[in-house]
Amino acid sequence: MKHVLTALLLSVTAAAFGQASVAYYPFNSIVSVSTNADRPFWLDARFQTNTAFESLSTTLCPMVNVARREQVNYYVGFGIRANFLNGLDSRDVLEGYSLHFGVRAKIPFIPNLRAAFELAPYSRKDFKYGIMQTYLGLAYQFAKKQKQ
Repeated sequence: MKHVLTALLLSVTAAAFGQASVAYYPFNSIVSVSTNADRPFWLDARFQTNTAFESLSTTLCPMVNVARREQVNYYVGFGIRANFLNGLDSRDVLEGYSLHFGVRAKIPFIPNLRAAFELAPYSRKDFKYGIMQTYLGLAYQFAKKQKQ
């Protein structure tokens, strides 16, 4: 239920800003809100949905589409992971860095729905360890409203 409410809240927010998109990566329990992913440059913000409030991490990722086709976009980006609640008890807000290599492919029978897949190597801020993250989910691209 928490995931549905989070996705609904983020969807309404994204729709208010026009051509935004909302993605959900169920295997990672991450909800993403981004600007128009069809543009050459776009911004993505990712929020964990299965965590306690004390470890609420957010990843901000500026992305660049390196190849855009009619049915699929290939992109890369750099992520900065932060936990803004850490500042409340004098811990460092910055948690780490990630690189993102991804694909968003349109699903032909549902116009604004896309399948999303990413490889994202992540390193802690001190670079003492890293992991290879993978994301698989669905993204919904809100269409710009037509003026009448």
